[in-house]
Amino acid sequence: MEELSARLRVRLKDERRRRGLNLEALAAASGVSRSMISDIERGAKTPTVLVLARLATALGVTVSRLLGEDQPDRVIELRRDGQPAITDAAGWQRRILSPTLPGVEFEFIRTTIPAGVTLGSFAPHAVGSREYIAVETGELAVTVDGVEHRLGTGDALYYAGDATHAFANPGAVECIYYTAMHVATAHHATTEERP
Repeated sequence: MEELSARLRVRLKDERRRRGLNLEALAAASGVSRSMISDIERGAKTPTVLVLARLATALGVTVSRLLGEDQPDRVIELRRDGQPAITDAAGWQRRILSPTLPGVEFEFIRTTIPAGVTLGSFAPHAVGSREYIAVETGELAVTVDGVEHRLGTGDALYYAGDATHAFANPGAVECIYYTAMHVATAHHATTEERP
């Protein structure tokens, strides 16, 4: 986790500066306090998964972009011990299964949620973003713009990523689900791209 925190500290500051944002502007865009962002950039605090997701969304990038370096190879093997995994204090874990590719804001994620745990709400991504969910085991409640969708083992769901979305495991057993997510960049996102 230390190596992950060190990479995050550098990447967050780089992405913020590349967009010409000061701490106040990123705080306003993400809903994360200026002091928390400063603490993360200095390595004084490690963000929760939700805070990290809010920062990535405000910057128009994936969480994996904040955690990893670009890998331009045509074939990239990601062994389990090399996959960034973040475990939230509530016990759920997000494991990033996709490499960070130059100029591509795409993530393939495996999430494990203990029974009865709510992940919380994720902010909308840029217009044109897309998310695909597939449940491997258990039950998953996905709420998109206030409408709940109940999924069971083998079920799948697509939604436009420019919606507020929340996840919870309402079941009595652990839920494992996968997300394939494409985050549109601000200069490519148009209402015409919206399905």
